[in-house]
Order: sequence, then structure tokens, then C-alpha cells
Amino acid sequence: MKTVLTWYKVLATVVGISIIVLVLIGLPLDKLHTVSPGIFPVGSTGQQVGHGISAILGTAHGFIYIGFVFVAFALSRLARWSIPFTLVTLVSGTIPILSFWAEHRAIRRVQDLLDRQSTDPAARNRVRS
Repeated sequence: MKTVLTWYKVLATVVGISIIVLVLIGLPLDKLHTVSPGIFPVGSTGQQVGHGISAILGTAHGFIYIGFVFVAFALSRLARWSIPFTLVTLVSGTIPILSFWAEHRAIRRVQDLLDRQSTDPAARNRVRS
């Protein structure tokens, strides 16, 4: 379970950072010309940078999020999370900043389980890592 938890931490952090950059930097730079074309015209340097961020990071975020879903689901089964807890954890990866709260919540729950397993021999037999 520790290996899956490590992968979860890495992927959750990358997903969280990438969606923040995408939503708060890439998309606004790319689409600002629709709000104020006189100040921020199509083809300007900022719009081109935003388009590049949106195209490249948007695609990368999508693929990384798929990996995050698989790892989070595997962790949810190993740690025996409830279905609502699992769904909130998975959906939170799509919402900027909220993903970090969900990551913290999930890691704390798994870490508590691992701590209980290390001190309670009976708990070790209930959930194998």
C-alpha cells in the first residue's frame, strides 16, 4: 500500500498543479482576446503563449488525470474507502485548489490506517499492502 500511496501523492500533486496553471494562466491568456480584442488581440504573444499552455498542458493533464484515477481507485480498494469518499477524492482532482484538500484528506486517512497496522497485529491481517 505504501507504493500506491507514493504514486497517489505524486500524481495528485501533478494533477493539482497542472489544473491550476491551465485554468488560471493558460486558458485566460488564450481566451482573453474574446473579451478585449483591442487590448489583447488574436495572435499576440500572450495569446500564443496561452494557446501553447492550453494545448500542451491540457492534453498532458488529461492523460495524467487518467493515471491519477487508476491509482486513486487502487488506493481506495486497498484502504477500503467508502464509495462516497472515493468519489469525492476522484472528482476533486478536476477542481483547482480543491484537489489539494482531497489529497491531504486521503493521505491522512491512509497514513492513519498504516499507523494502526504497524501497532495492531490484527489490523495487519485485515488489509494487506
